[in-house]
Amino acid sequence: MIRSSKLHFQRFALAAVTVGGAAFSPSGAYADEAFAKESLKKMSDYLASQQVISFDYDSSLEVVTKEDQRIGLTSSGTVTLNRPDKLRATRAGGFVDVEMMFDGKTLTLFGKNKNIYTQVEEPGSIDRLVDELRYEYGRPLPAADLLISNSYEELMSDVTDVKDIGSGVVGGVECNTFAFRTEKVDWQIWIAQGEQPYPCRYVISTKDMKLSPQYVIQVRNWQTGGAVSDADFTFSNSTNATKIEPGELRENLPDNFKMGEK
Repeated sequence: MIRSSKLHFQRFALAAVTVGGAAFSPSGAYADEAFAKESLKKMSDYLASQQVISFDYDSSLEVVTKEDQRIGLTSSGTVTLNRPDKLRATRAGGFVDVEMMFDGKTLTLFGKNKNIYTQVEEPGSIDRLVDELRYEYGRPLPAADLLISNSYEELMSDVTDVKDIGSGVVGGVECNTFAFRTEKVDWQIWIAQGEQPYPCRYVISTKDMKLSPQYVIQVRNWQTGGAVSDADFTFSNSTNATKIEPGELRENLPDNFKMGEK
């Protein structure tokens, strides 16, 4: 009786996957490219118009082992920004507990778990800081692609395919869901419906790496304007942390991981 029920469930699951796959063909009713682009532009314009933004997030970064196993490294944190040039972000996981502060002139990275910090002079806007963190220091800001002032142009760069997937729910928030493709990545975004079209979930799949590992970030406790509590964007060394040089920063991976050739 148990084996029969298990077989019935497997057949049901296979049928559901088959039906689901057919529903998302490019010629289906959900493939409304114009609405997807319009919604993404609306989200981008809304985000750029908000001077003060605060949210919590949960993220997962997948890595691929040399045995071709995908493993997810999870973390949570907070982001508060005050345009054009102030930012504070935290990220805590099983192997990292770091806080980032930017006051428009100085960028501070504070490793709470080892009580160390480093500082560099990086005067400029949040948009400039996003690029510096990603390319110069290898410390990308959570949801950085969505927070820059011209996010629509950056996100749509090199996009070759757009799909409107329909409605979905993320953390109890009803969203519109869209899928986009480029040559190197597939990405999907869930945008809250209503007057605050903020990003609730963002998934990037890397197509030019084996097994297409994903990065996922899910947003909660979204706040803007006066609802955001006052934030201090300067570093106060209240724990007598040791200052180190920027070059001494480690990779964003646990001790038992190391980067491969790619």
